[in-house]
Amino acid sequence: MTTPQDIKSDKPIPKLTPFTYENDVYQAGRKGQKPSITFNCHDWETLAKDRLSADSFGYVWGSAGTRDTDDNNKKAFKKWGIVPSRLVKSDFPDLRTKIFGETYDYPIAMAPVGVQRIFHPDGETASAKAAEKENVPYILSTASSTSIEDVAKANGNGPRWYQLYWPVSENNDITVSLLSRAKAAGYKVLVVTLDTYILGWRPSDLNNAYNPFIRPDDIGVALGFTDPVYRRKFEEEHGKPIEEDLGTAATEWAHTVFPGVSHGWEDLKFLQEHWDGPIVLKGIQTVADAKRAVDYGVQGIVVSNHGGRQQDGGIASLDVLPEIVDAVGDDLEIIFDSGVRCGADIAKALALGAKMVLIGRPYVYGLAIQGEGEYAMC
Repeated sequence: MTTPQDIKSDKPIPKLTPFTYENDVYQAGRKGQKPSITFNCHDWETLAKDRLSADSFGYVWGSAGTRDTDDNNKKAFKKWGIVPSRLVKSDFPDLRTKIFGETYDYPIAMAPVGVQRIFHPDGETASAKAAEKENVPYILSTASSTSIEDVAKANGNGPRWYQLYWPVSENNDITVSLLSRAKAAGYKVLVVTLDTYILGWRPSDLNNAYNPFIRPDDIGVALGFTDPVYRRKFEEEHGKPIEEDLGTAATEWAHTVFPGVSHGWEDLKFLQEHWDGPIVLKGIQTVADAKRAVDYGVQGIVVSNHGGRQQDGGIASLDVLPEIVDAVGDDLEIIFDSGVRCGADIAKALALGAKMVLIGRPYVYGLAIQGEGEYAMC
């Protein structure tokens, strides 16, 4: 695990330390100014529910089946307690971390979350702007409701990674197009999600009969509707442009990125041939798969079960993190997500060996409640 002493950077230590942020809040209180959102992280979900439609809230809150995997993720953090050491000389904390050769102000990144315009009109652009301000990676989902290029513009000089929902080999031309667009737009790291070649069985979405990816608009399919290869192939097959049949175009794009069948390990070679930066495999849950990731030459993994959204009855991601770190921690970068709801959760995942922690639902709740301005608080 990288310590602050290992990090060589010309960048100043972030101004937004917990101490300074807390002090700013209290100083503002002296002037009668109170925060616009609660600091109780457990209330964010309820506040977001009050702001969102049943469809939108059900989509972000929903998990697979009985929610056992999601519940297990959160319960796993309760098994670990933080034990302090006293009378150790210290200064204000340096929260910077270095991963894939880059130094970031905090050991977190904004997880790839799709269809963000169903939570707030600004959607992914608000998230990308917030990530730039805090110098943390913004990971763009293939399921974004905003194009690769527009999110990059909003992110400015901020660090950005691209998450791929991987089409089958017959659509390799579309995969190459997506990767080429991401590279041209300044995305530096490729995150390949392995557990979502088909959407999970999510009762919250089923109860609402709501699938944002097959509606006659671009909310869940913006990357496809702006992709020149997909647009050409659709027009060749149907004899008309996407705009003349949005419903069919959306459904076919959804089937392209959620094809129902998975790739094999040997297919990673194709991605390596078409991406010249770090490749991270998201969805690793076993030591065996982590070792295969090393053998196949990828640079990082995300120990993740997709926040419990894809498989019911699964193990907690945190429960497998220590053994995966022990097995491959010296061979590649290990990132963690699933079940993270507060700063103590982040600290526990880092203490158990993760280099970086992805934040998902909490920042979406912040987006829903009040948009870009609330990210720093959340």
